[in-house]
Amino acid sequence: MANVAITGAARGIAFELAKQHLERGDRVFALVRSAGGADALNDLAASSGGKVTVHTMDVGDSASVKSGAASTGDDPIDILYNVAGVVGKAEADFENIDWDDFDQSIEIMLKGPLRVLSAFLPRLGEGSKVINFSSQLGASTWPYGGYWGYAAAKAGLNRMMRSIAIDLKDRGIVVGVIHPGYVSTDMSGPGADITPQDSASSIIALTDGWGIEDTGEFYKWNGEKHDW
Repeated sequence: MANVAITGAARGIAFELAKQHLERGDRVFALVRSAGGADALNDLAASSGGKVTVHTMDVGDSASVKSGAASTGDDPIDILYNVAGVVGKAEADFENIDWDDFDQSIEIMLKGPLRVLSAFLPRLGEGSKVINFSSQLGASTWPYGGYWGYAAAKAGLNRMMRSIAIDLKDRGIVVGVIHPGYVSTDMSGPGADITPQDSASSIIALTDGWGIEDTGEFYKWNGEKHDW
């Protein structure tokens, strides 16, 4: 049995990760910005026999991250999934940039994963895995207009986690970055390529085999390495 912490667990791929890890018999700490609005997750927790618990954590707020991590106890964490994110605006107007929206992308998707990693780091040890959800929009090899705040946050996440992987390698902690695919979620809409269930199951399989020799790498959900 693994102890698994998942941010953004109220919906989408993160919710599916919680469900599928529970089905494997794992202990799941489901971290959400507002537990009161996470009906499906709360139902899952209620039927899990205590193996799924719901904890409040706003990854854009340092105090919330610290208190949310503390509320999960002190058991070692085997897998930490940094999933929480926002899509932001499809910017196109250089004269009227929404800087508040841009800053929110940075706070949640760049600084947020670092806050969460820092809060859980005392409970990570040799063999622990930190899997960070990025996007092909964060790769310089995948040009795409608009979504400047989103792209900046994901590109920064990619490079930051590659650096952190170097710093944590001697501790045996695996740090990975993943593109989960174009998934049919509330963020992407119904016209996406794959289901949250398929993305989550593939990501779990990838995580299982992610060793220290590949720490810092950027993968697609299907196990292919992603160009940077």
